[in-house]
Amino acid sequence: MARPRRPRLTRLLVALAATLAVLLPGAPAFAHNALAQATPAKGATVKKAPTSVKLKFLQKLNPDYTTITVTGAAKVDVSEPKVDGATGAVSFDPLANGAYTVAYRVVSKDGHTVQGSYKFTVADPSATAEPPAGDAPSAPAPDESLVAAPPPPASAAAPAPTTDLASAQDDDSSTGVIVTIAVVVLAALGLGGFLIARRRRTT
Repeated sequence: MARPRRPRLTRLLVALAATLAVLLPGAPAFAHNALAQATPAKGATVKKAPTSVKLKFLQKLNPDYTTITVTGAAKVDVSEPKVDGATGAVSFDPLANGAYTVAYRVVSKDGHTVQGSYKFTVADPSATAEPPAGDAPSAPAPDESLVAAPPPPASAAAPAPTTDLASAQDDDSSTGVIVTIAVVVLAALGLGGFLIARRRRTT
C-alpha cells in the first residue's frame, strides 16, 4: 500500500531541495565585507589625542576605492588611506579635545561596497589642565610705545555631538543571515514532521 505514495514523497523531497538551493546561496551575499575592528574604537573616549585611525575589515580591500575621513568641530586634514590587506588607515595631526566622526567607504576584492560611520571622543587631560593661580608668572608693566597685543582667544566650547551616520548596511547583513537560517531550519522541521506523519499513516 505504501509503494504508490513513494513518487509523491520523492517529488516533495525534490521540491524542498530546490527551495533550499534557492535560499542558501543568498546567505553568503549577506555575509559580504564588514567592519570588524576600529582604532580608536566605536564610542570610545580616548585620554591621549590620536594621530591615526585604523579600520580592519573581514575581507581584503581594493586600495583604489578606499575612503576614510575624520570630521569634528574643526577641520581634520587626513592623509591618503594606506591599505594593507583587509586594513585601511589614515594619519593626521594630534586631535584637540572633542567629539569626532569617522566615515568610511570601501570596496572589497569581490567588488562589494561597504560604507558606514561611528563616533569617538578625545578627552586628553593634559590639553585642558590649567596652571594654579599662585604659580602664574607676574605680568610685566605694559610699554605704551608698543601696540597692545589682542587678548588671547577664549577656549573653544565643547563641540556639539555630531550626528551618528550609522551604516544600515552592516545591520542588514546580520539580519539577513538570521532570517535565512530561520527559514532553512523551519523548512527542515516541516519536512521532518511531514515524513513522520506520512509514515504513521502508511503503517
